[in-house]
Amino acid sequence: MTTDRLMALDLLVSVLTAAAWVGAGVAAAARRPRAAAALFAVALVASLARVWSVLALAGAGWWFVQEKITVALPLLVAAGAAATALAGPRLLRAVRRADAASRDAVRAPAVAVPLLGAGYAAAAGIVQTFLIGYPADPGTALLLLAVAAGAVLGTWRAMSRQVPGLRTATAATAVAAVLGVTLAFVPGAETTAEGSAPGGTAAMAATGSASHDHSASGGSASVMGGATRPVTDLRGPAAPPPGGAVRRFELTARTATVTLSSGRKVSAWTFNGQVPGPPLTAVQGDLVEVRLRNGDIASGVTLHWHGYDVPSGEDGVPGLTQEAVPPGGEFVYRFVAAQVGTYWYHTHEVSDLGVRMGLYGTLVVTPKGTAASGLDLTLPVHTLGGATVTGDRDQPLVRQAAPGTPVRLRLINTDNTPHRFTLAGTPYRLVAVDGTDLNGPGTLGRVGLRLAAGGRYDLAFTMPSDPVLLRIDDRTDSVRLTPASTGDGSAGATAAADPGAVPAAGGQTADWPELDLTRYGAPAPTPYTSRSRFDRDFTLVLDRGFALTNGRPMYAHTVNGAAFPDIPTEVVREGDLVRLTVVNRGRDTHPWHLHGHRVLVLSRDGRSVTGSPLWLDTFDVQPGQVWEVAFRAANPGLWMNHCHNLSHADLGMMLHLAYEGVTTPFHGAHSG
Repeated sequence: MTTDRLMALDLLVSVLTAAAWVGAGVAAAARRPRAAAALFAVALVASLARVWSVLALAGAGWWFVQEKITVALPLLVAAGAAATALAGPRLLRAVRRADAASRDAVRAPAVAVPLLGAGYAAAAGIVQTFLIGYPADPGTALLLLAVAAGAVLGTWRAMSRQVPGLRTATAATAVAAVLGVTLAFVPGAETTAEGSAPGGTAAMAATGSASHDHSASGGSASVMGGATRPVTDLRGPAAPPPGGAVRRFELTARTATVTLSSGRKVSAWTFNGQVPGPPLTAVQGDLVEVRLRNGDIASGVTLHWHGYDVPSGEDGVPGLTQEAVPPGGEFVYRFVAAQVGTYWYHTHEVSDLGVRMGLYGTLVVTPKGTAASGLDLTLPVHTLGGATVTGDRDQPLVRQAAPGTPVRLRLINTDNTPHRFTLAGTPYRLVAVDGTDLNGPGTLGRVGLRLAAGGRYDLAFTMPSDPVLLRIDDRTDSVRLTPASTGDGSAGATAAADPGAVPAAGGQTADWPELDLTRYGAPAPTPYTSRSRFDRDFTLVLDRGFALTNGRPMYAHTVNGAAFPDIPTEVVREGDLVRLTVVNRGRDTHPWHLHGHRVLVLSRDGRSVTGSPLWLDTFDVQPGQVWEVAFRAANPGLWMNHCHNLSHADLGMMLHLAYEGVTTPFHGAHSG
């Protein structure tokens, strides 16, 4: 059973356990001994099942059961044992006698309250998992204990005027509550992020300032005795390398009304009045120079080059590498187009709203010395005004190509959530992921391609003599390619029963299996593996729960129990080999994105990659998954490391990666 299903099963069992205990207590209070006894038996079985489900889930890793083993199960076992000892014998006697006196006896607080108390304890474990989140600590454990005890005392008091030891129990409960609040919410008492550095030192030690005032690792550098340099010195060159050209672009961000291909008008935030923004293209070795102006975007705007390893000062993160460009202002970005492939750009100021409203565009860099041939389509997919658009079209893009023409489709997911693509009508290959070519990509047919938010796939095939259809999420036709000799989009169509045929109108692709990228392509040597010696080892446990954000509690998307800006910074030295383990113990999918670096996937859920090496800049961490990736710290600077579901980042799921000795003069609170 997968970890995701075990998590769901454990949730179901925990809810059933709480409901059975509470039901038994309610039935006892209602003088229904048979129903109470039956529910008591169900509660005992469910409690044992809960122990089993937690132990089974523990096989996936301590991250998934930490709060269950340290808080939920001890509470449940203790309360269940007390209920069994106090209420069990009386319930059995009442069932055997079945008289009025027995019915009155089970209504007594000494029977009903312990049963309800076990239910409260079981419910406290659910609250810990879904409201407080990972990790459980002494503060939250004391809070939950105080709440459960308070509920027991309140129930007993409601059922009887005489509560044994009421004053003492109330005082103890109050002390536990105050101590729990103190430990859980007083600054400095919260649990820090998980990580290690050489010698076992906490990797985030001495870097608290990086999370708050953004002077990342300045204190660390002074401790180490090393020199410091500001991120503003880490900029692109003024001239291209020998043989390269300068590619100059101007982008003006402003609000506008755009007209989709259907004629529908949508209010948007645009670059140069269009969505997506102008496509930026370059040849490997060129110098890309982009002058960004802000026309009227009140919140400000920047440009982040998603997946492109630019110098840190060109990365476009407001409050960290630059100030956001205000209305009337401008900023010039320069970087060498060293990486070939499919990329994209977008604002990183209030990016959840800005990207959603249209502040994005495409960046494609082609190899030097290769002539363009065939049909090459760059296809950013976005949800704009509630409509799924490919490029600027909310209707299928219809293109013609002569049979035998090489075709390349560059798919870019600019949304917050994954999209599933299917290509029907021809065999094809997935030749590149996130701008990096795969090794030995095999031929694909009836499969679905899940593309993470922010990710890119390049598909390649030779145009057949029949139509080809690209579909999004098994419902939206995105691109229809027809042979040049057939004229319209329907001519030459073959039967949908053909394994490679274009599905007929409403044809089904939902049952096509999903491609496992970790098994696709041919293996090849990599510079490091999971058995390498790592200089830095960080673990990020992704969850949802209440956390302090800027000094106030909120229900956040958390990393190791904290939310930005209170997540300690990951600090590395230039040249370090870094391993990053990302664990998703929540119910949401988190597309994880590290700026300035490509990561090599080492394993997913403990299974090594057996296909082509996977170099990614965005990887989709689905519920219950554990990804182990690695990278060489070879791009000095200050970098964002965050979920690219930008609404999750906006709610706390982001942190910084800082190189020792790099500082920043900017002190704005980056808002995602």
